Amino acid sequence: KLGLYIKADLENVTDLSPVEDYEWYFKDSYDMNSSRGSANLVMRCKFCKRDGTAQFEPSYKIRKYDVEQNGKFQQIAQFDCRGLELVDFQPRESWTCKGTESGTVFEEIDLCEGEWAEYDEKSGEPVGISNIAVQFKKEK
Repeated sequence: KLGLYIKADLENVTDLSPVEDYEWYFKDSYDMNSSRGSANLVMRCKFCKRDGTAQFEPSYKIRKYDVEQNGKFQQIAQFDCRGLELVDFQPRESWTCKGTESGTVFEEIDLCEGEWAEYDEKSGEPVGISNIAVQFKKEK
């Protein structure tokens, strides 16, 4: 199992997370030829012809990145990988967060450029997300 961890510098926002129907770019489910069941990603090795699979860990709920973890890695997702290892994740569009003071919900945040900035009308404060980093760690 691999845990997906992110860290970011949050300015006046908290609860950063992908939207509920976030497109993970391997969200499809495929039947596996070599065994029963399905996976979100199936890749066949050109050399040994074995299937490598990855799927979202069904018992792990997607978590929000909290301002209390500002600048520290926090796990947000978990994958069950067999025969392959995920090495990178790019947080693209369709993220959401809320203002720490006002509770204003910001939706459809695009993190393709690695940062986002806006103004919170209710609190009168600038809000932003920057210095995003990701890593995968082996989990038990």
